[in-house]
Amino acid sequence: MQKQSELFLSGEETEIEDIGGGLKRQMLGYNEELMMVKVFFDKGAEGYVHAHRHSQVTYVIEGEFHFSINGEVKVMKPGDSCLIPPHADHGAVCPTGGILIDTFSPPREDFLEG
Repeated sequence: MQKQSELFLSGEETEIEDIGGGLKRQMLGYNEELMMVKVFFDKGAEGYVHAHRHSQVTYVIEGEFHFSINGEVKVMKPGDSCLIPPHADHGAVCPTGGILIDTFSPPREDFLEG
């Protein structure tokens, strides 16, 4: 696993990875303590309920998201954010299409593998 991204990343030049199911991911920067990722959702796409050991903060850039954390569902719109504690079950459905910014501490190693 690479320990750190470049110090400066161009949004126009940084790869956008198709991760399937109407989702795409763009790495915005990371080191051994922190990671930021931009996630693009097609209309109707779902980030399936899952859990991981990382603390996560998510910020809505555009679109409407029906976000679930430990079974509690909230509608989130641009400017909204949420905190996802380690090991909390969470997921989101995006009926409109949209963009999220996810931050993780520590970084998601699985995003850097392969």
